[in-house]
Amino acid sequence: MGTLYLVATPIGNLEDISARALRILGQARLIAAEDTRQTRKLLAHFGLHTPMVSYHEHNKLSRLDVVLRALSEGDAALVSDAGTPALNDPGYELVRATLEAGHTVSPVPGPSAPIAALVASGLPTDAFLYLGYLPRKSAQRRPLLAQVRPLPYTLIFLEAPQRVSGALQDLEDVLGDRPCAIARELTKLHEEIFRGSLSAARQRFNDQAPRGEFTLVVGGCPPEAKPRWGEEQVRLALSSAQVQRQSASQVAREIAAESGWSKKEIYRLYHEMLTGREESI
Repeated sequence: MGTLYLVATPIGNLEDISARALRILGQARLIAAEDTRQTRKLLAHFGLHTPMVSYHEHNKLSRLDVVLRALSEGDAALVSDAGTPALNDPGYELVRATLEAGHTVSPVPGPSAPIAALVASGLPTDAFLYLGYLPRKSAQRRPLLAQVRPLPYTLIFLEAPQRVSGALQDLEDVLGDRPCAIARELTKLHEEIFRGSLSAARQRFNDQAPRGEFTLVVGGCPPEAKPRWGEEQVRLALSSAQVQRQSASQVAREIAAESGWSKKEIYRLYHEMLTGREESI
């Protein structure tokens, strides 16, 4: 039984292709390519001559049998125009059909525009939500953005240059003026990553016509700011802590987390209260 390899290819800089990817592309019986013209340029650059078949959004179901026949005789590879195949590109149906036919599916990791933009964004990377291309029209974009507005995760979107300005306007209107990173032409000669607020990004790309493929990384919903306690409320909490004989460091840490006061401020007030009590004795 053959293996279907999901081979990541460069998103710009050809030096990003891995040695393993080149070996598999050279040894496969067949390469299913989203755009055979683009993939042919890649293969020619590295001196590879593996047979190809087109596999894209408009023929992906009719080409399943072709790839499965190749897998019955050996290994095959799936590649997209650029980046990691089956991630926002055709491939899901082929992966499912390959697994159902009893073959193995194996990823060959490599370039990915969403991940590249995320890790260079300066925004949190521990939890994120990737949503691919935003809907083309504002009437569809805004309801989608309203659904994800309360989520704390960093958000990642792809966008075409002619829709960037409208998308940034909707992002700002629906999500608020959050921090963002706007990446374009990643790994290419004119790579640019704009970091700032959504309003600043909107102004930036209104002033200069957007060019290239864009990845938008937007900060998650910020936690609700807790109202700062008044001094009397802090004194009451400190008095309660004194009764319970808690340590000063524990008191300062716990009250600071709830009150909006700094630990230094709480220490100062705590010692003032202790001094005042001692003087009254």
